[in-house]
Amino acid sequence: MASKSFFAEVNTMFDRSAIYTKHSSGLLSQIKTCNSVYQMSFPLVRDDGTIDVIHAYRAEHSQHMQPTKGGIRYAPSVSADEVMALAALMSYKCAIVDVPYGGAKGGICIDRHHYSQSELERITRRYTFELAMKNFIGPGVDVPAPDYGTSSVEMSWIFDTYRSITDNPLDALACVTGKPVGGGGVRGRTEATGRGVFFGVREACSIEEDMHAIGLEKGVEGKRIIIQGLGNVGYHAALYLEEAGAVIVGIAEYDGGLYNPNGLRLADVVEHRKETNSILNFPGATNIKDSILTLEMECDILVPAALENQITSKNAHRIQAKIIAEASNGPTTSAADQALSERGTMIIPDVYLNAGGVTVSYFEWLRNLSHVRHGRISRRREAHNALRILETVQDLVGKKFDPKILSNIESSLVFGASEADLVDSGLEDTMVGAYHEIQQKSRSHNIDLRTGAFITAIDKIAMEYSRGGIFP
Repeated sequence: MASKSFFAEVNTMFDRSAIYTKHSSGLLSQIKTCNSVYQMSFPLVRDDGTIDVIHAYRAEHSQHMQPTKGGIRYAPSVSADEVMALAALMSYKCAIVDVPYGGAKGGICIDRHHYSQSELERITRRYTFELAMKNFIGPGVDVPAPDYGTSSVEMSWIFDTYRSITDNPLDALACVTGKPVGGGGVRGRTEATGRGVFFGVREACSIEEDMHAIGLEKGVEGKRIIIQGLGNVGYHAALYLEEAGAVIVGIAEYDGGLYNPNGLRLADVVEHRKETNSILNFPGATNIKDSILTLEMECDILVPAALENQITSKNAHRIQAKIIAEASNGPTTSAADQALSERGTMIIPDVYLNAGGVTVSYFEWLRNLSHVRHGRISRRREAHNALRILETVQDLVGKKFDPKILSNIESSLVFGASEADLVDSGLEDTMVGAYHEIQQKSRSHNIDLRTGAFITAIDKIAMEYSRGGIFP
């Protein structure tokens, strides 16, 4: 039996959740349909003078809100089906965390390791030009961001190319997010997705009743963690979980895995990888030749932070984790999801958990459009208001505070809340609020978290369609 396509997997999970809603079949069909897909091919003159044909894509799943939003990935696996599936997940993800975007996704079918830096720049700039010519990019149209295989470097090339051809250069900075901090980016964007994963896992572990239901104690501290993928998302998720007291017992990378039931110190593993170009042969740890087998080792929380379809019907029954925290997009197939949920495994779904990136991208987009750094206008005013409150408290209690204490408080209020602090606060509030919304939805229907998350997304998108007069 042939395996389902990625987009079909997403739609299976959509359909499984839609039965709990009261929306018409026509509206549900419109919500899950991918509105447009642009497939392009263009030549690349390589550094040695030879010519490659580059194949690339951009999918816009839904314009129920505009602009659409979604990352660009560089990987050999990129296909029309993959970007359609990821664009759909972006629509649902944005709805769940109340970020006012429709979903989009793009990709270029290359292995970036086979191209020089100058070749990657030419590919990126040509891709941006192609998107602009077909109206698939723009601050109010479609706003890309980094994804697998891309970074702030590629985003700066995209911005520079778009700025050179747009007739609206004033707002051109908002055509893409995930830019370097000195080039229109916002502090906290790099670690945002991994930071959001931490907030989501922390919030799930804070509900004592839910933890006892799966045989775990409340809280992150002491939880044994396996991380798959030590890229940007996996590294930062591991870092914040470790700082909160979790114990990393396993790490899986493309070249194999490590396992040590007594724990692996993240900084030491990263240093070892820098020195040897591999995580393997780390002192005190057991090498696992087949990386995917690392996921089956004993742990409390498994964090897949690599690519899609890592947990399938073939290995789901061997997964020992009590919690699967989906840091990547689509790591669990629909069949594996159903089997694990029926077994009592808690799955914190990707459609919620990795929304930290798009949340902070939203903050960056707002900053670019307003042309004002977050907190620049209000920070000192808020500090003065806080000091007035302190002075009122002094009058009420009839006792004066030490002037040095007041001075320290004022300094902290004025200079302590940096842009990074404000961004992190906004991210935390978003992830905490969204988790409790989907948790309550799943509890009210006696269903798993993924289904609860999809119901939440469907209801919010349906409301936008109805509000816009598209459907009665």
